[in-house]
Amino acid sequence: MRRNITIVTLISLSLLGFGFLSQITLSGYTRIELTDEGAGEKILSVVAADGEPVTLTWRNSQFGLTVTEVFYARNGLLIQDQVTFSDPGGPPPPRVSARDVDDLYHTGGAFDARGLSRPFFRIVYRIGEIGDPRIQVKNRTAALKKAAGFGGRVILTAARPKLYEFLF
Repeated sequence: MRRNITIVTLISLSLLGFGFLSQITLSGYTRIELTDEGAGEKILSVVAADGEPVTLTWRNSQFGLTVTEVFYARNGLLIQDQVTFSDPGGPPPPRVSARDVDDLYHTGGAFDARGLSRPFFRIVYRIGEIGDPRIQVKNRTAALKKAAGFGGRVILTAARPKLYEFLF
């Protein structure tokens, strides 16, 4: 009888401990997840230290430019710091101010913008036939077209990780 009570007590304490661990979030880290919306499958899940770069590369099909977007993990968010549209065979793109970026995304032409400080916790990527978008974080690369297919939607989310995600 005593043995059963001890076992039940240990199991209860373990469950309470796990429940407690599942509620603690870590500062200084960001959980980055990519999910194929259609299939509901995780493409990538990484816990990155603050300051870790996350790089999205793709080809702009309308203007034929190579695009590089650089984000940094920071306290549960991704902070977009840099956007570069470059002509693969051309000269280095001109530097532009952060306030011009939104317009330049739509009007075309090579440009390089840095120091943007644009925070994101969720981004939805619609996958086209041309572009071959790839996201690199740490030493892992996710090819979005291969994962979700043409017309697919990939959801990128950033959040502060739970302690158990960091430990396990």
